[in-house]
Amino acid sequence: MSFSVKDFSMDFFSLDGKVAIVTGGNTGLGQGYALALAKAGADLFIVTHGTNWDETRKLIESTGKRVEFYQADLSKKENISGIVDKCVEVYGRLDILVNNAGTIRRAPLTEYKDEDWEYIINTNLNSVYYLSQRAARVMVKQGAGKIINIASMLSFQGGKFVPPYTASKHGVAGLTKAFANELADKNIQINAIAPGYIATKNTEPIRNDEKRNNEILSRIPAAKWGDPFDLMGTVVFLASRASDYINGHVLAVDGGWLVR
Repeated sequence: MSFSVKDFSMDFFSLDGKVAIVTGGNTGLGQGYALALAKAGADLFIVTHGTNWDETRKLIESTGKRVEFYQADLSKKENISGIVDKCVEVYGRLDILVNNAGTIRRAPLTEYKDEDWEYIINTNLNSVYYLSQRAARVMVKQGAGKIINIASMLSFQGGKFVPPYTASKHGVAGLTKAFANELADKNIQINAIAPGYIATKNTEPIRNDEKRNNEILSRIPAAKWGDPFDLMGTVVFLASRASDYINGHVLAVDGGWLVR
């Protein structure tokens, strides 16, 4: 469907009637993504590793939207196959997939354990491929869909002490582009968000290290850490009709980190 400039309205950002899967959507940035989608009108199907979802349930239900939780360890392929089927069983459709779940383990390269490499690649990269593939099958039949991957500053840089994390996040950027090449003509948009340095529980130890904190702040043109709030508008935009001509893009939300 084509539109002219006179057709544009804020309704293009609405997600009313949409259903979204968010992996790792019960805490941290994932909770922010899930709540943003709910506030924009979507019902949620949240995949979590644990069962600590009471706070997220209250936040989403306070918007008047429905939320269901599904427990799964995404490092294991056999746990992935039922996610999309269950979402479609519950809601009858799937419009948006946010591949947010991920993990990181730090160690010097010469000491890095094989099992840590495999766990992180399975969780951060393989799960993105398998879940996106299954979601795409549903979206192709529906004639539309949005897949939003969560990349990283280490989709562009190498980092230190995190080789599998860096490899996985480079891979996420690559999958974003590869899926877009195959699915764009089917009215499915696949893009990624690359968060910069965001103030969460996971980054609290770095922020409490005065030397490292100052090093980071000195490179951010905005001169401050980001907040999960700063990513909420981005995920709504990429999930909505307002971004229908954006495909295969990795959008950095980093206060300018990459340009310095």
